[in-house]
Amino acid sequence: MRIDAYNQINQVYGVGKTKKTGNAGNAGNVNTTDQVSFSSIGRDMQIAKSALANVPDVRQDKVDALKSAIQNGTYQVSNESFAEKLVSAYTDRTL
Repeated sequence: MRIDAYNQINQVYGVGKTKKTGNAGNAGNVNTTDQVSFSSIGRDMQIAKSALANVPDVRQDKVDALKSAIQNGTYQVSNESFAEKLVSAYTDRTL
């Protein structure tokens, strides 16, 4: 049995060695601070997001005007416009 070959393999792979990284007692005294920084694109996105948060999702004045026009019978739709949208919806769907 060759024990010296086993010792050589241990030396190659570093088995059994311990590395000292420093005094563990001083680890609590280290002052480190975390910092976060945003790119200009990130800042612009935050500004846009906060601006959109103040805008309502539904323009209620437009909805109310359309509802009253439909109920009164005064809402008019162009036949040409309706036909164009119907044909384009049909052609987009079949392609």
